[in-house]
Amino acid sequence: MVPTPLAINTSPVAVYLAGLAPGSRRTMRNALRTIAQLMDSTADGMTFPFHKLGHAHMVAIRSRLAEQYAPATSNRMLAALRGTMKAAFQLGLISADHRERVCSISPVRGSRVEKGRALSQAELRALFEACNTETPGDARNAALVGILYGCGLRRGETVALDIEHFDATTGRLTVKGKGNKERHVFVNKGSRDALYAWLAHRGDQAGALFLPVNKGGRVLHRRMTDQAVAELVVRLAKKANVSSFSPHDLRRSMISDMLDAGADIVAVQALAGHSSPAITAKYDRRGERARRKAAELINVPFGHRVRSTDRHAT
Repeated sequence: MVPTPLAINTSPVAVYLAGLAPGSRRTMRNALRTIAQLMDSTADGMTFPFHKLGHAHMVAIRSRLAEQYAPATSNRMLAALRGTMKAAFQLGLISADHRERVCSISPVRGSRVEKGRALSQAELRALFEACNTETPGDARNAALVGILYGCGLRRGETVALDIEHFDATTGRLTVKGKGNKERHVFVNKGSRDALYAWLAHRGDQAGALFLPVNKGGRVLHRRMTDQAVAELVVRLAKKANVSSFSPHDLRRSMISDMLDAGADIVAVQALAGHSSPAITAKYDRRGERARRKAAELINVPFGHRVRSTDRHAT
């Protein structure tokens, strides 16, 4: 029998999630809901009494996650569970010994091929060519692609930008990233031109930098959602006849292209807002191009095979 859920004001889940950035909060809330439903298919992750779980439960959860998910995904879910248990200790719901036992569970080992892809320069050109900057919606779309690729921003960071975060004199953009950490990136070349084209439609009214545009072409002065950005790039890919991609793939593309151009990985790390060069290296898709090129060196003579009847007809 599942114990009675805790009130939200004493919930370790609520306390744990409150300490996360908005983007991470959504991810970890979903992780905790998944774990709760492993224990009870009808459970709600926000009110499930995680503090009642013991070491045996943790071992079982780890095993189930390892069976169903990639190692990185499993470990992210376990991190959410550990964070919730630490919050439970802070709230006095469990003892220090209980916390140590449940948090001592080992991570899931292994790795998977990194997801996502890098867009080619031809694909990027096609995306911009599909945007008619004479119209507010297309100008906004071009500017979004310019910022997502040219500055390598996460979509959550992009929709959180306000117009005052952009210094038109220097091209500097102040970004609030994960962990409430601010960093500076620079809007240069085509990205700046695309942003200026959008600002000509948007105007200089205070508020969000990127705004929704209705079907009639009217700019609506409210903040876009990160889900709207995800849906926008799907539509734009179809319009430009480009293979599907995600907003994060534009970020991967920026990192790969910068490293390919010889930029120092530490500088790229700072621009991307990563905590270490090792994380930046995971975004590098140059290896895919090298492997494809190497594979093309092998000649498989399938197209030049000789039929057995021809081989013996002499």
